[in-house]
Amino acid sequence: MDLGLKDRVYVVTGATRGLGRASAEALLAEGARVLITGREEKAVADAVAELGEGAAGIAADNADPGTPARLIAEARARFGGFDGILISVGGPAPGFAADNTDEQWTAAFDTVFLGAVRLARAASETLAEGGVIGFVLSGSVHEPIPGLTVSNGLRPGLAGFAKSLANDLGPRGIRVVGLLPSRIDTDRVRSLDALSGDAEASRAANEARIPLRRYGTPEEFGRTAAFLLSPAASYLTGLMLPVDGGARSGF
Repeated sequence: MDLGLKDRVYVVTGATRGLGRASAEALLAEGARVLITGREEKAVADAVAELGEGAAGIAADNADPGTPARLIAEARARFGGFDGILISVGGPAPGFAADNTDEQWTAAFDTVFLGAVRLARAASETLAEGGVIGFVLSGSVHEPIPGLTVSNGLRPGLAGFAKSLANDLGPRGIRVVGLLPSRIDTDRVRSLDALSGDAEASRAANEARIPLRRYGTPEEFGRTAAFLLSPAASYLTGLMLPVDGGARSGF
């Protein structure tokens, strides 16, 4: 299938590693041009060098109110257009309800929630018909994850914002989609497994609850993201798609 991604221009935040990086790789493999972001100049430069032709990068913090306009302007300057954005951020600090501090909540709200809202609003103001806004969220949108209280509090709210935005932008032909990863084999998930004190046992227990009996790969997530962002998914909007190997048991 031709996804129709050749020469389309996307911004992918938090793409120096993990799910954002895998998504950028999949978009580039289909011929898209991608501006990636990360907080550290060196990490961004290294990722761009590894991603190769069609990739550019800029160091940026999603919590900075000036970031959205800066990223969109950079994408247009580098590649001559702007067709969509995938908003991916690192997970907030782990912890149970009694563990997380006000400072951790505030930092996560600024980066994970408000930063994502600002990016989506800025994109919605400049995208033309056929444009797309994607959010990398979490399986916690539907089911709280023990030990990730901050994430459990913020991700469902972002999903609600994304659904509202899909309704608002639909008449203009702009789509809004969300991806809900669960146990994807990234550094973040491996570190969460290690919090139990026995990473291997934690992983085995989690895999036993997944119908496919394994963690997903970043590449599998990236291909899913590339499809949802592509013109091939032109009639999909307001969708919150679990990427979890069947772990969610509800409809």
